[in-house]
Amino acid sequence: MNKKPFVLIISLLLFTLAFSACGGETQTVEVTREVQVEVTRIVEVAAEGEAAQPAAVTFAEGGETLAQVQERGTLKCGGNQNVPGFGYLDPDSGDFTGFDIDFCKAIAAATLGDAEAVEVTPTTGDSRFPTLQSGEVDVLIRNTTWTFSRDTALGFDFGPTTFYDGQGMMIRRDSGIETLADLEGGTVCVQSGTTTELNLAQYFDAIGVSIEILVYEDAVATREAYDSGACDGFTTDKSGLVSQQILLADPNAHQILVEDMSREPLGPLTRHGDNNWNDIMSWVTYCTINAEFLGVNQENVDSMLGGDDPVVSDLLGETGDLGQNMGLSNDWCYQVIKQVGNYEDIYMRNLGPDTPFNLPRGLNALYTDGGILYPIPYR
Repeated sequence: MNKKPFVLIISLLLFTLAFSACGGETQTVEVTREVQVEVTRIVEVAAEGEAAQPAAVTFAEGGETLAQVQERGTLKCGGNQNVPGFGYLDPDSGDFTGFDIDFCKAIAAATLGDAEAVEVTPTTGDSRFPTLQSGEVDVLIRNTTWTFSRDTALGFDFGPTTFYDGQGMMIRRDSGIETLADLEGGTVCVQSGTTTELNLAQYFDAIGVSIEILVYEDAVATREAYDSGACDGFTTDKSGLVSQQILLADPNAHQILVEDMSREPLGPLTRHGDNNWNDIMSWVTYCTINAEFLGVNQENVDSMLGGDDPVVSDLLGETGDLGQNMGLSNDWCYQVIKQVGNYEDIYMRNLGPDTPFNLPRGLNALYTDGGILYPIPYR
């Protein structure tokens, strides 16, 4: 292989490394040498010849996604099937449920008038981006972190953050581990194709703690490896750890450390090339936040019709023509609230005190309640 193609392959693979691991097999990496190990792996792959080059991704053309969705009569949403509370396929009913799934339903309610007109395609950390890039789904709503490179280099547009999170670490209560530094010389399970994988290496290298990283293909394999004792720690976003903990053989035998390793703003994303579709996805989120701020919820929305508050009248489509700006009926936000709920309805139904998770809202509360959710004016 001559030098120029070899350098190109290394560059491409280093770029890909920021988003996905090199396959689904378990991989062992010494954190304090992560760069050297990855370069060694790249050299070995490149030496195998042209077949080792990364496959080209087919990008769907941007354009009239709304028209395609309405003609089809179904919204195709890329989601998750293994994260209870956020995106989970119930093995008994065969239904998808969760916080992220409800935002898929909210977009369907806004665009089709039917929150149930959703086809969820389950994706993994590795498959989610090609699935959106290729046009197999219209929108990806799957606990995905908004980052610079994903926003600029992969052909995507992110919408508003729906869940502010941070990377955490789960350990066994009887392990004697009280801080992240106590993991010195230990092993940590992580899912491939996630920002979590890269954050893990960078964080522990920065604090001078040497650990062994075991990388697995998806959330199920990662959780099962940790539960079997293959790892001393299990890392992902703290919201993901909360949802995975209830699936462990003995949930009470584990705890999540207080420390955060990163900032993880999670939210929906669409392909570049269709600004109107991204506006729709974004304003569906803002609709739910505005509704909570204005005190309009799934239970009382009908009683709010015909009221004296002009802002509420605009939000519910009784006055004005703001829906037409996006090619929607003027009552699109009413349909979202009536069929799916406001932000609080969605959060409490999936993550609140009446669920197995009882996850405090924290940053995901309205700014008036100590959080950072700020309703963009609907006018």
